[in-house]
Amino acid sequence: MTTTTKSSAPQQGAYDVRDLKLADEGRRRTEWAEQFMPVLRQIRERFAKERPLKGKKLSACLHVTTETANLAITLKAGGADVALCASNPLSTQDDVAAYLARDHGVRVYAIKGEDNESYYLHIQAAIAHEPDITMDDGADVVGALHMIALERLDDLAPPVRRWVEGLGKTERRRLISKVIGSTEETTTGVIRLRAMAKEGVLQFPVIAVNDSLTKHLFDNRYGTGQSTMDGILRATNLLVAGSTFVVCGYGWCGRGFAMRARGLGATVIVTEIDPLKALEARMDGYLVMPMADAARLGDVFVTVTGNTHVIRVEHMKVMKDGAIIANSGHFNVEIDLDGLAKAAKGPRAVRDFVDEWMLAGKRVFVLGEGRLINLAAAEGHPASVMDMSFANQSLAAEHLVRQGGTLPKAVHRLPVEIDRDVAALKLASMGITIDELTKEQQHYLASWDAGT
Repeated sequence: MTTTTKSSAPQQGAYDVRDLKLADEGRRRTEWAEQFMPVLRQIRERFAKERPLKGKKLSACLHVTTETANLAITLKAGGADVALCASNPLSTQDDVAAYLARDHGVRVYAIKGEDNESYYLHIQAAIAHEPDITMDDGADVVGALHMIALERLDDLAPPVRRWVEGLGKTERRRLISKVIGSTEETTTGVIRLRAMAKEGVLQFPVIAVNDSLTKHLFDNRYGTGQSTMDGILRATNLLVAGSTFVVCGYGWCGRGFAMRARGLGATVIVTEIDPLKALEARMDGYLVMPMADAARLGDVFVTVTGNTHVIRVEHMKVMKDGAIIANSGHFNVEIDLDGLAKAAKGPRAVRDFVDEWMLAGKRVFVLGEGRLINLAAAEGHPASVMDMSFANQSLAAEHLVRQGGTLPKAVHRLPVEIDRDVAALKLASMGITIDELTKEQQHYLASWDAGT
């Protein structure tokens, strides 16, 4: 079982990291990632000249990785005063957090393995930064800000609630009124935000960076596909070839992981609730069946749905002895861990990030406490794919500032021309050129009377 780390409450304007002595290693690793992020580097160079974020406070709740470090450095280059907390208790790279705090003046509040209390103390510190812009990976900061705005203090995590209760009404209102907009990185977060917009409670505009084509078509598919397999292999040293993998969910993340598992020689079963996605999975060559049936066949189960209790105790009871269960959805709710704890004996740590549970006379292994396995046991997505995702984040922050608070209180897509610019920059960095339409072709596509 992973050891959690307890942290004291961070002071506003300070930082809370494991050990600043780790900063040199964090710098080396961040510089290594930076060489694979040419698009973000070009944006950073422009930001350093133009300073589009000058005078703006920005609070980001993201996975604290080498790639995120390059994003934070870019935002700083643009003039932003950046605070950064972790969006998952197990996703922080401590050396990176130390490097950002020591060498770049980023207000970092993140420690790998932090307990629940510390996790929310760090979110509180990010909110106390009084941001003009927020960046979320799962909508935890935006969610907390809205609970404050709606005076639903009982729904706040205790560390955040205790702090808010000590604020006056004017201070609470300022936390919301100061925000000109937010950006969201994940499918899970966008689902939450759209629900807020539908209920009419969204207090400021949000740019769904996840909906940008240069994000979800690449980050979700190729990034999640590779990094999820990386996390599983680092945790287990499993031979994939000849194994049966059950992929729960066939969105872009599920597509990417299923492709990687099959490529390494696994038999792949897909479970779905959407008939269109299920049909697509079958047409892509995968077996498709309900979880109740797949549970008896799989060797490794991976959830990538963004929903809750996708794998339940009823499924785990019929799994093979030694079945391995991992999650690559944003929150640790896709596996019914509470139900497992009540029904099974354990956990017993057998390897780093591998817990053994005894259930119905058989062993079930849960990886990374059911949290994002690609970040709990590995390093997250490769820098090359995060280059585009974080280019979108940087440009989304600039877009919010340029709009000057005039965007409606809704969930917006980043303008398509920005999406195309990011793709063009990425192609150029890869030494790839493509065709352009001739004037004749432009006219043909814009006309209706050409005939056959």
